[in-house]
Amino acid sequence: MRSLHILFAALLFAMPAKAEEIVLGLSQDEVAITATFEGSHILIFGAVKRDGTETVEGDLGVIITVSGPKTPITVRRKERKYGIWINADSVEVDAAPSFYSVSTSGPLEAVLKGVEDLRHSITIPHAIRSVGATVEDSKAFTEALIRIRSDARLYSTFIGTVDIEEETLFRTAINLPSNITEGDYETRIFLTRGGVVIDEYDTIIPVEKVGIERWLYRMAQDNAVLYGLMSLAIAIAAGWGASAAFAALRR
Repeated sequence: MRSLHILFAALLFAMPAKAEEIVLGLSQDEVAITATFEGSHILIFGAVKRDGTETVEGDLGVIITVSGPKTPITVRRKERKYGIWINADSVEVDAAPSFYSVSTSGPLEAVLKGVEDLRHSITIPHAIRSVGATVEDSKAFTEALIRIRSDARLYSTFIGTVDIEEETLFRTAINLPSNITEGDYETRIFLTRGGVVIDEYDTIIPVEKVGIERWLYRMAQDNAVLYGLMSLAIAIAAGWGASAAFAALRR
């Protein structure tokens, strides 16, 4: 067994190092959602590490994606029949990120080839997995989901917002809106040459509720009955208080 470990280590050292690699940094490694949360601003920065032994051809490109927790969702299409709107066809989306942002250092067609996009699922359409499509125009359902979440500032593509200095240092800013969901946000950085991905770096940014927001969220998840009774009590107290205040103003 020891000889196998030695052989494996020797093979690792014998493997050629990458000509260019990503070294990453974050302005903050977590995001806290409070009762007054109005969004967050995260600076992502890094550098390209080179071994200096190999000449790399092609223009340098950097692509940064931030993806919120993925959940299944059913996208339905409504049709007007007999004077009312009813649900007609539907498409099951196996995994759709709750938030997705793509930032590039240049035009998308210049920094990323289509086959590389398909392989790494980088752009928004490829980040969404649809299954069980039983309608001919199932692509339209995915496009509708993208449009709805884009209008809500949950899906975004920013072309040319990644700054590269001296083909070594890069940085960009990611804005998280106030309506993001709790969970782990996967951050991926792709280094490309001539549209081909030559290195990738992954990290996680935790987004969690804190304070009263966290307490209410956990109560709703762990004790729905108590949460419902408390909400009912608060609603009754608020109604009684408003009625009493209105009666006092009429006197």
